[in-house]
Amino acid sequence: RYEQREDFAVVTQPFFWNTLLPLDSTSRPDMSFFAADCFHFSVRGYAEMAMALWNNMLEPVGEKQTYNNFTHDRSKLRCPNPEKPFLSTRRNSGFGNSDLNLEKTDSSVPYWAVIVTAVAGVLVGSL
Repeated sequence: RYEQREDFAVVTQPFFWNTLLPLDSTSRPDMSFFAADCFHFSVRGYAEMAMALWNNMLEPVGEKQTYNNFTHDRSKLRCPNPEKPFLSTRRNSGFGNSDLNLEKTDSSVPYWAVIVTAVAGVLVGSL
């Protein structure tokens, strides 16, 4: 949808796709990365995710890291490259002139079907 825009881009940041649960020295899950509910991240976990996201945004499309190593090491935080001091998108990563068919295509679902489904959902929910 946004491939032809020069002022906006959407880029998937895959740093969490292949991430494994961090382990402690006894090979058990390292709970210091998680909050008391054992589901959400702790401050340490959010710091790790923020660093991984930042690094991912600086990596070119097609070369993005798909995992996060929970090392709690601030030295792994990257700085922008002086030759390319910007966030990486498909266009500035060299995919801007690909042979993708970017012409507008018709939606496979007619707009009226969405409206009918939404109204039917409200009616069924209210019953």
